[in-house]
Amino acid sequence: MNATIKDVASLAGVSFKTVSRVINEEATVSEALEKKVKQAIKELNYKPNLSARGLRGSTSSIGFLYDNPNSNYVIDMQKGIFEECSASGYELLIHPCDSTSRHLDSEVSEMIMRSRVGGLVLTPPISDNIDLIKILHNKQINFVRVVSGAAIPDEFGPFVLIDDRQAAYAITKHLIKLGHSNIGFLCGDVEHKSNAERLKGFKLALADADIKLDANNIIPGSFSFDSGVSRTKSLIEIRREHLPSAIFACNDEIAAGTLFAARVAGIDVPSQLSIAGFEDSPFSRQAWPYLTTAKQPTLEIAKIATKLLIKKVRSADVTEQDCQVFCPELLIRDSTASCR
Repeated sequence: MNATIKDVASLAGVSFKTVSRVINEEATVSEALEKKVKQAIKELNYKPNLSARGLRGSTSSIGFLYDNPNSNYVIDMQKGIFEECSASGYELLIHPCDSTSRHLDSEVSEMIMRSRVGGLVLTPPISDNIDLIKILHNKQINFVRVVSGAAIPDEFGPFVLIDDRQAAYAITKHLIKLGHSNIGFLCGDVEHKSNAERLKGFKLALADADIKLDANNIIPGSFSFDSGVSRTKSLIEIRREHLPSAIFACNDEIAAGTLFAARVAGIDVPSQLSIAGFEDSPFSRQAWPYLTTAKQPTLEIAKIATKLLIKKVRSADVTEQDCQVFCPELLIRDSTASCR
């Protein structure tokens, strides 16, 4: 097996951080310690991976990995990451990929070696793929994860956490306050943890209001406009006389599709059907009426994630206290109204 940085530290009798500082040519290491570390590197024939070298020089970069059908989310993430990279003199490598591929780990490793990427920003569902995360961790590849949750999910950080559950609870509670008790929930892709967290928030709000959950109101699908259209169309065809009075869509694209299907069927929004989305994407503001939603600050999330990553690749300590939690804010607009 190839020697690791920990092997070098053990042989030289120094800390992991000291070896990292020698590799990154930092001036804080004494000449004696530097000599010991370099001798251990030579004996073990250790070859530092590019991720551990830090972001040095104009050709150094960080990578943004994504597999997300939501183009607005991807664009905002790219913009936020790029702004932080540009401000610090780093390049950004954007790498779309298939999160279900069996060869994703080798694809990512090759990309890092080929492109001199110092670290990765990982977003859902890639950031939820614990098998891949463990592989990246074992290969000493620096990364920061954007994940859904209010608390640190595991030891493979650092994290930027999105409290989707609490935000979904607030949306559902808003619908309940308007008098709705028969509420449909249109799910997103199951491999996204955000889908599960938003569904949990929906269920918890119903339970707290003593409203019995109707399993038929939870409808699986994907995070897309077309999925919202097709599922709403089916709901109207099958349950026209017992249609939910409100629908909580797992994102704004689904909600916009629901709004479109309702309008085609002659159902007025919001007097006959209230609709809420999630994320505050352009879909929520380009629809009419404007969609009630939860504002997710994707641009800011991207910037914070990039700052954490840069701090990590520079061999600085990134602790649990550095991780940040964002709770999307309820935005009440014209697509929701009191239940008739």
